[in-house]
Amino acid sequence: MFDANWATMWEHVAAAVPTRPVLFHRDTQLSYRDLDDLAGRFAATLAAAGVGRDSKVACYLYNCPEYLEAFYATLKVEAVPVNVNYRYQGAELADLLADSDAEALVFPRSLARHVRHALDRVAPLKLLVEVDDEGDGTPPVAGAVPWPQALAAAPLPPRERSGDNHIFMYTGGTTGRPKGVVWRHRDLFDVQRYPTYGTIGRRYPTSVQEVVDIAVDMGEAAPRTLPITPLMHATALFSVMDTLLLGGSVVFLPGGRFDPAEVWRSVARHRVTRLIVAGNAVCAPLADELARARRAGTAPDVSSVRSIHSSGMAWTDDVKRELLEHVPAQLLDILGASEGGPFAYAVVNDAAELPSRFRLAAGATVLDDDLEPVPPGSGRVGRLAYAGGMPLGYYRDPEKTAETFREIRGTRYVMPGDYVTVAEDGTIDFLGRGSGVINTGGEKVYPAEVEAVLFAHPAVADCAVVGVPDRRWGEAVTALVVLAGAPEAAQVTERELIDHVGARLAGYKKPKAVLFVDSLDRSPSGKLNMSKVRQRAVEGLAAPRRS
Repeated sequence: MFDANWATMWEHVAAAVPTRPVLFHRDTQLSYRDLDDLAGRFAATLAAAGVGRDSKVACYLYNCPEYLEAFYATLKVEAVPVNVNYRYQGAELADLLADSDAEALVFPRSLARHVRHALDRVAPLKLLVEVDDEGDGTPPVAGAVPWPQALAAAPLPPRERSGDNHIFMYTGGTTGRPKGVVWRHRDLFDVQRYPTYGTIGRRYPTSVQEVVDIAVDMGEAAPRTLPITPLMHATALFSVMDTLLLGGSVVFLPGGRFDPAEVWRSVARHRVTRLIVAGNAVCAPLADELARARRAGTAPDVSSVRSIHSSGMAWTDDVKRELLEHVPAQLLDILGASEGGPFAYAVVNDAAELPSRFRLAAGATVLDDDLEPVPPGSGRVGRLAYAGGMPLGYYRDPEKTAETFREIRGTRYVMPGDYVTVAEDGTIDFLGRGSGVINTGGEKVYPAEVEAVLFAHPAVADCAVVGVPDRRWGEAVTALVVLAGAPEAAQVTERELIDHVGARLAGYKKPKAVLFVDSLDRSPSGKLNMSKVRQRAVEGLAAPRRS
């Protein structure tokens, strides 16, 4: 594989297709020449502030053009982009800035209050850049450079760079404690070759020139990607990065937030071909909105959509079926992690292919506790492992790195701790992350297995299964359930859902209690902070509850 650097590849693509559209947002359309110029201008501002190779630049932004421009500019100066969850408040932001050794921060005016709080707790940064996102009249942060002023410098010229440069991908996992995953450019390109080229039947490029040749040849077939999930998460960011390799376009929602009706209006307006989603959390509202619009006779034209990609969130067959009724697209469900992969794919092209099943990706395997391959059909539980392009590890955390990235018989594997079983036909069933396994009465219960059964009940819109401390069992299996909006769902009882699970799984896997909640407070990517979920479960069990 060649020494792939993302900024260098994008610069060559931009030079080859300068007038092709690359970005749509509200009434703004940018060409590849425009994007390269804007990123080059911000890169010059970064360089003038002393931000260069290996400096860390934190992007604390909603999905917007400035995010992509800042990310590209950071790569141009060989600095390290750092993703920051826009839900973070001051103390959380300060912790991540300190943990990542950030030297620069790009943020929207609407989050200025949290930035001020964070800046009181960290060493001075070399550069603060503020994007005016038409917020609530919040005054600017003192010392911050307004975004237009940050673009006033003459752009840095294109140049060759090393594939050894880094990209940080901070992940909270299920614990809520962020960990910085360190990717080299060349390794990230390696793992993205299949989703970029393999899914469209293209051979993998072996040089920058071949990357450019494919982008030019794509022409009108180049993808037009709408990331519904935030760029602060790997699935959306990597998909946008791939889109630019192919000479495609990125569409951002006008408001930057998830609005199902606006998603479909944007699809119709910009002829979007690829949606980046987060399982049921995004797809169920999208399917409901299309059904509502069809009943009202106002259904938008969504025929341009060719594929819908999801990762890191439950995406059940019933929701896939509902979506396929309105959008005849390929549904690609990816089992991956910020730490690496992909481990497995579940691909569905039409409703006749349901139920969908995950199959191991090339380079992936399942290993038991002795780090030996799990025989298909054995019924034994194993952990997903992947050998191929992968991160260097976690930033400044050698102990966690050694735990997750393992040398086995001379081959390096990444093993984030996802447990599965392997069927005789090679398909796998995901059981959950090891840190979430419940030990109840000496038996192991994998939350994802119980959640899958609960999701199959028509009254359940969302759910999470956790273990809470229990004097008798050690941990008691407890389910938090969000009911669907149908009137009959309101009549479902705790006993009915417990029996529903008991009819399909071993008795020790049944929830000891079901707590009905209005929302699980998922992140924009559909993830849960499991420590908070467990606390809600403990508090819910202590309070009077519905039977």
